[in-house]
Amino acid sequence: MRSKIALAVVAFIVVTGVVLWTWSDTLLLPLPGRLDRWRDPIGPTQVVEWQKGPETAAVPPEQRPPNVIVILADDLGYNDLTFRGGGVGKGTMPTPRIDSIAQQGVEFTRGYAGNATCAPSRAAIMTGRFPTRFGFEFTPAPKQFMRLIAYMQRDTLHPPIYHSDREKDVPSIDQMGIPASEVTMPELLKSQGYRTIMLGKWHLGDAPPMRPTKRGFDEFLGFSQGAAMFMPQDDPNVVNSVQDFDPIDKFLWANLSFAVRKDDGPRFEPGGYLTDYLADEAVRAIDANRNRPFFMYLAFNAPHTPLQALKSDYDALPQIMNHTERVYAGMIRALDRGVGKVLDALAKNGLEQNTLVIFTSDNGGANYIGLPDINKPYRGWKLTFFEGGVHMPFFAKWPAKLAAGTKFDGGPVAHVDIFATAAAAAGAALPKDRVIDGVDLVALTKGGTVDRPLFWRSGFYRSVLVDGWKLQVSERPEKTWLFDLNTDPTEQHDLVAKRPDKVAELTAVMDKLQSEMVPPAWPSLIDGPTPIDHPLGVPFTAEDEWVSWPN
Repeated sequence: MRSKIALAVVAFIVVTGVVLWTWSDTLLLPLPGRLDRWRDPIGPTQVVEWQKGPETAAVPPEQRPPNVIVILADDLGYNDLTFRGGGVGKGTMPTPRIDSIAQQGVEFTRGYAGNATCAPSRAAIMTGRFPTRFGFEFTPAPKQFMRLIAYMQRDTLHPPIYHSDREKDVPSIDQMGIPASEVTMPELLKSQGYRTIMLGKWHLGDAPPMRPTKRGFDEFLGFSQGAAMFMPQDDPNVVNSVQDFDPIDKFLWANLSFAVRKDDGPRFEPGGYLTDYLADEAVRAIDANRNRPFFMYLAFNAPHTPLQALKSDYDALPQIMNHTERVYAGMIRALDRGVGKVLDALAKNGLEQNTLVIFTSDNGGANYIGLPDINKPYRGWKLTFFEGGVHMPFFAKWPAKLAAGTKFDGGPVAHVDIFATAAAAAGAALPKDRVIDGVDLVALTKGGTVDRPLFWRSGFYRSVLVDGWKLQVSERPEKTWLFDLNTDPTEQHDLVAKRPDKVAELTAVMDKLQSEMVPPAWPSLIDGPTPIDHPLGVPFTAEDEWVSWPN
């Protein structure tokens, strides 16, 4: 009898194990999101009250310090805009409002991100410093997410490496933020009397001391983590594109919430498709502050996954046959519309001439959406230091100061320059007690050049750009790349073997910059392989060039 019971118990355990193994994605994936909604409930839509400035202006807008608006797209590919002759759907999805910022202002032809992933880039924008100077080296992500990604990619040609021994040294995601010792852009501008407003994606810490309202913003409307739903998944007004080949996509669809918060209040559902909602609220915030100088940081989460477009935008693009590309194009259409709403609000309020508007993206387009052309003509993607990962659309408009149709190609500019540019526009002195890696972009357009090196690091993968020469060094695979972007801007010809002198020269620059950086504030948990020349969904081959991205 006992032996039968024992056999039954063993059989139950085996069957249960098989079921759990078979359905592990379905059973385990939604747990982090359910816990998040239990800890931080989401209320119904509410009306946002923006604190109003003076009813009448003390002086005309042109006699006040300029307003400053930084508009950041999320994972925008270099080829997603029509300004340079590209565009989604082979250029059939125009982006006239984003393009107009360059047409009516300056295009920085060599514009670079602070990193090849979102959060370190945002840290560079907020501080004007390479994020590795203060330990913000990796993008904050929950441990459960990193574990699942490693598990779900275990069968690839180059499987990820998961460092479970480091888990004990990784804080909770809400504690992964900019250190209190750093001076942020809103803190600097607030000291000059600016009203400081943020909308959209923060991703620089969600613990109360690290939230936007504690880091210099008077008002905040958005979300603190790395992604959010644009609408509920089953809303009849949206069309979704699910990438079954992408473990990140599976995690996002299972866990993300459709929610924002105002300042430090409770979360609530936005009043519409998130891109339009953030743009509409930005317009209301501009209206409320039209009679005083303000700084606005509008950080859209489009076109970051999950890919989700309004049905009306999807239906407007029948010429795009590929479903995923059509959804993605619909998201770009909404992003362009949102930028247009902000520009129109400035014009309506008589603020256009004396407002500095900067537009860029946090990093390049992601390979994991499966679309091959989003970063053309460049190689690489988000998660690589190839041009596709870090070479950004980078535009600025300020009619009172910047000549329309200007093209600046006097050297590389970068996210770190936005801090110094905003400070100069506002008349604020840069902090004297730390290295500021950025320069004033407006001054550059008056005939200047920039010759400082740019430096990127994510764990054992690092890169430096000096005088148009770019060196990349990786430990997995153990490989060094050298490209002369002056003659080979799309990185087709690796010159490591032919130019050992340049390798030595750039290695010395890299080593010097390395010595100035600090260790990461938290360790990476995963080394994930990324092919350089094709998107996810195309099988790896032994001939593929690849890098491993530590995070």
